[in-house]
Amino acid sequence: MRFLVVAAIAAFYQVAAAETVQVKYHGAVSLDSFACSDVRENSDVSRICYDKAERYMIIQLKATNYHYCEIDAATVQALLHASSKRQFFQSRIRGSGSDGPFDCRTHPIPKKYRQ
Repeated sequence: MRFLVVAAIAAFYQVAAAETVQVKYHGAVSLDSFACSDVRENSDVSRICYDKAERYMIIQLKATNYHYCEIDAATVQALLHASSKRQFFQSRIRGSGSDGPFDCRTHPIPKKYRQ
């Protein structure tokens, strides 16, 4: 009986770890390799997920996920600790027009996340 309980718990965690999100302009991305943080501030930033090894971030704005490429860990940490995540995102991460400092249109998407 104990084995069944342990097996059920392990299966639950494997299913929970296999979360996939739809990223706008890209498609489905598995969050298996990401560290995700829910944002509990009064803004439209609701979740930040980062794969440090691949320097790849997914940010949820309202109900839509967007991705950012070649983004360094220090910038993501600063975003996570910013008093206004939306303001930090707008000024330091999001580009204007067709380019930005971490825009996946001009910075390569990590190979493991390419469609």
